[in-house]
Amino acid sequence: MPILNLTMTKEDGGATPEQKKALIAGFTNVFADVMGRGAKTMVVTIQELDTDSYGIGGETVTDLRKK
Repeated sequence: MPILNLTMTKEDGGATPEQKKALIAGFTNVFADVMGRGAKTMVVTIQELDTDSYGIGGETVTDLRKK
């Protein structure tokens, strides 16, 4: 069973349910097209992170974007 974990920033309220449905369908289709399998068993998870919940180079992304 293929599993794809998508992590993206949660900004301006995050992705809408419609956008999440499109992402899940799109990633499933691309995987199935490239790999030739998995269309019926593909698991896609979406995790949205606040920009203050992760950092780059020792600073939160929130702080980096303020600069």
